Amino acid sequence: MNNFGLNIWSNKNFIIEDGEIKLNYKSMPSLLEIVSKIRADDLKGPLILRFPHLIKRQIKTLYNYFEKAIEENNYKGSFNAVFPLKVNQFPAAVEAITSQGAKYNYGLEAGSKAELILAMSKTLDGANITVNGFKDEEMLTLGFIAAQSGHNITVTIEGLNELETIIEVAAQCSLKVPNIGIRVRLHSAGSGIWAKSGGMDAKFGLTSTEIIEAVNLLKDAGLIQQLKMIHFHIGSQMADIAPLKKALREAGNIYAELKKMGAESLSSINIGGGLAVEYDQHEQSHARNYSIDEFSSSVVFLLGEIMNAKNVAHPDIFTESGRFIVASHAVLITPVLELFTQDYQEKLLNFKETNPPLIGELIELNRLLNNANCIEYLHDALDHMESLFTLFDLGYIDLQDRSNAEILVHNIIKKALYLKSANPTNELEQLQIKLQERYLINASIFQSLPDYWGLGQHFPVMPIHHLNTTPLRAASLWDITCDSDGEIGFNPEKPLYLHDVNIDEEDYFLAFFNVGAYQETLGMDHNLFTHPNEYTIAITDTGYSITNAVESKTILDILESIGYDKNEILNQLKSKLANADFITEKEKNDTLAQLERFLHQNGYLRTTN
Repeated sequence: MNNFGLNIWSNKNFIIEDGEIKLNYKSMPSLLEIVSKIRADDLKGPLILRFPHLIKRQIKTLYNYFEKAIEENNYKGSFNAVFPLKVNQFPAAVEAITSQGAKYNYGLEAGSKAELILAMSKTLDGANITVNGFKDEEMLTLGFIAAQSGHNITVTIEGLNELETIIEVAAQCSLKVPNIGIRVRLHSAGSGIWAKSGGMDAKFGLTSTEIIEAVNLLKDAGLIQQLKMIHFHIGSQMADIAPLKKALREAGNIYAELKKMGAESLSSINIGGGLAVEYDQHEQSHARNYSIDEFSSSVVFLLGEIMNAKNVAHPDIFTESGRFIVASHAVLITPVLELFTQDYQEKLLNFKETNPPLIGELIELNRLLNNANCIEYLHDALDHMESLFTLFDLGYIDLQDRSNAEILVHNIIKKALYLKSANPTNELEQLQIKLQERYLINASIFQSLPDYWGLGQHFPVMPIHHLNTTPLRAASLWDITCDSDGEIGFNPEKPLYLHDVNIDEEDYFLAFFNVGAYQETLGMDHNLFTHPNEYTIAITDTGYSITNAVESKTILDILESIGYDKNEILNQLKSKLANADFITEKEKNDTLAQLERFLHQNGYLRTTN
């Protein structure tokens, strides 16, 4: 049996039991049980399940490891963390983050005006708010308003013009001045897809010359006491810890030098985000070369070592690791609508009273195939198929004969794969790849997995049931958009094998894991497929509850969201249909009602078995 790399990526959050995947927490419900309960209300499309206890676990893990490193290294500063809202701003996610992080005084980070307003309204009393990204006078003034409201807010400047604006606002109003941070442009760069966040050509941050000028500007304005933080970020999803260690040495020395230059109130270093999540489900490749233990120990040890060498008090440490906190909490579940070789079922065979000799031989091969002869019979079947295709091209057999041949050979191949599944030959493995199955999923990759489409980011995927049998079909996944890029192709180096099921007789559900970071905020309405229905699942010792149900937008609502007048569209459609010819008035009314019902559903397919 295949556990789909559960031991690699799941962090023991999920287990396989009784052929189903279950939450490894308290009452341990299965995903199939939860999905079946939700679908009992006639939901047919994809859905997002949120598990707030997984957010709590990640926050606890982050704080515990840093506090352990602080104790082991006799470090004198504190550890603090904020969640970057750009990673997931959806209400149910933010609610889980703030509630589950309350014990740790977990804060929020904003990178836009809207995110800052959200942070001001949702941050717990006493928790930190950090503000990054480019800012105009209005956004900086919002920072003053937040400070006046009692928030512990630090506004990080990305350029000298922002600092000059802060000084101007401070001179023009009597509002409390927020804490000020300086984002430093390090020479050190990160690794992986997002490495360009660091380095001398990075988009954000001040050079050494600009940092010195910023300190002088703050002194001249009498605001040097507001300089509390330096900040750096060398990239999301850091695969390698070596660049982080280099960046820590550079930033730590900048911090110590600023303290010696008179920035006496400077008290914290914000190392940004980048703590990687394991997305891979194959043994031969991993997303990172370090553990959370090594990450936290490296940060604390290196900063302590630098400060001790320069006789500078240890700074408080801030992180903005968003992906690490929320990626695991959301799971995308989608039904499979179709297997493209479904037409090769034996029940579709239609033999004649007299069949071509090669068809007769295929019938016998299919009937007599066993473990001892399967390779020999497989070779015979493949040879017969080539001969029959030639006979069809020459006009000696008809389309029904060809159909029978395709079904028989396909079933012989499947039987051979099953018989030799424990010890497949290289030939069978190559045949699996060549005859891969295409699974049509009721979802949009562009909407729900945009990082796969845009960046080639893979996500763990597996069925949520049938896990007590070995999957043998080399699988490629096709979504329901009319776009050829809406496909997760089969990769022989990182293969996905799924089950051979009859979709006409039973449901088959696939789950995509670790989709809680960025996928929802980046998801696009390609083909006007909108965000799936979502549900928060609270698990207890005796069961679970399904809360915070958020329905997917209806067809009319999504048209309205891109600028159309939904009432105008509805009235135009009704008017045209009302003037059409119908046999009876009842038929007209029924059709009008059916049209309106369709328009008030979401756009995902509603195929039923």
